Amino acid sequence: MVSTKIIYTSAVVAVAYLSTRASGFANAPSSFRSKTAPRDSSTRINIFGDALKGAFSNDDALGARQNAGLKNGPNVNENVSINGKKVNAIVGQKVSVVAASARVKIPYSCKNGDCGTCMIKMNGRKVKACQQVIPSGNCKMETL
Repeated sequence: MVSTKIIYTSAVVAVAYLSTRASGFANAPSSFRSKTAPRDSSTRINIFGDALKGAFSNDDALGARQNAGLKNGPNVNENVSINGKKVNAIVGQKVSVVAASARVKIPYSCKNGDCGTCMIKMNGRKVKACQQVIPSGNCKMETL
């Protein structure tokens, strides 16, 4: 037990002594410093030189940066009505989503087009609402 305390105390003293000596070693006296080169105070490591200088810069050959979103916005069809109620819908959007946003109830059972529960009339033809999408022209829908 006593020998452990002595070893621990010796280790603490040694670390304290070395830490004071290490700071003196890191800051060399001015007589040892080079007189010709000024001391660089930056934190740059410069291991690879200028090899990674342009690694994260933009490629000028790609041209000007463009908007990542849709160009000219979505293709909206304003000629859509459900049970006589005008609604705005996007061309290619599912009829079931448009009907739900217009708060029109269409009964569904399988949502795969197998059962026929969701039949509606679109432009005079009977279709399954779970499988249809909004066309680009006139679209008059009626629930059955």
